[in-house]
Amino acid sequence: MSAVSDRLPTFPWDKLEPYKKTAAAHPDGIVDLSVGTPVDPVPELIQKALIDAADSPGYPTVWGTLALRDAITGWVERRLGARGVTHRHVLPIVGSKELVAWLPTQLGLGPGDRVAYPRLAYPTYEVGARLARAEYEVYDDPTELDPRGLKLLWLNSPSNPTGKVLSGQELTRIVAWAREHGVLIFSDECYLELGWEAEPVSVLHPDVNGGSYDGIVAVHSLSKRSNLAGYRAAFLAGDPAVLGPLLEIRKHGGMMTSAPTQAAVVAALGDDEHVRVQRDRYAARRTALRGALEAHGFRIEHSEASLYLWATRDESCWATVAHLADLGVLVAPGDFYGEAGARHVRVAFTATDARVEAAVRRLA
Repeated sequence: MSAVSDRLPTFPWDKLEPYKKTAAAHPDGIVDLSVGTPVDPVPELIQKALIDAADSPGYPTVWGTLALRDAITGWVERRLGARGVTHRHVLPIVGSKELVAWLPTQLGLGPGDRVAYPRLAYPTYEVGARLARAEYEVYDDPTELDPRGLKLLWLNSPSNPTGKVLSGQELTRIVAWAREHGVLIFSDECYLELGWEAEPVSVLHPDVNGGSYDGIVAVHSLSKRSNLAGYRAAFLAGDPAVLGPLLEIRKHGGMMTSAPTQAAVVAALGDDEHVRVQRDRYAARRTALRGALEAHGFRIEHSEASLYLWATRDESCWATVAHLADLGVLVAPGDFYGEAGARHVRVAFTATDARVEAAVRRLA
């Protein structure tokens, strides 16, 4: 077991514990803006669907029910503008982090194979490469990478942590380059429905992929848009030649979304109103926090989408974390997401209205 764990970096969030204790000592308690975990209620129609499916004594299928696959294909076409999506083009997964961590292994990658991801990125992209013993590297522009031996290219738009959005033109250029060199693209689009100052585009859109899903797969999650982080509900959509083998591997591995969760996802993907309501909540919190941070001397960069503000005071990210912890506010240091984040912090606006208001008062 140590041979596997020794491949992994130190779990970054453990380093935040002393600052969490400082923030928790504030007389009015901690305002935790470090982790983007939903805090608002699961919409009632989703809870009802889960409860109605609670009597599920049999094993669920890895590929999901017909109703689930219909819901995913319908949503992908309705919301993302994809065309000609069939059940062969979709695959439910047990939350997106599981997929990111184990994808290189499930693709059969190993020593000598390369995985690339953005310079500022979700740490699990690197973890997935390490678990597979593959090589890994970061990029600013993926088309400047050496394509030799590059087996998996991660895109992430909107970005975690920066909130940066790749335009349709940029995505089109990257997809064309990857196809020219036989590089498989997985596009992490888990924040796609949370665009504020930009309209995120999926790689599944025909303007980006030319009407073909060859060599591209999109990753989507219901954790943020439907407050379902606790349900572990996500899915893939894209190239059947990639998803077919993944389905077989995941059957052998027993990687099944629970039957009640599958029913809940059907309800969630069939309703747009709860997404609008949640977006409005986040928009108000974002506006309040952005104004307070800027008045406090922060500069906000990118942040045109997602659930985070990418903020800097032009100092070490840990100095900023310490400063805010003294105010009872906990944020994530930017270097959790790569060396390029060493002078930034990631501020989540997933706290309750009351806690966001507390943070605004303290910053003032």
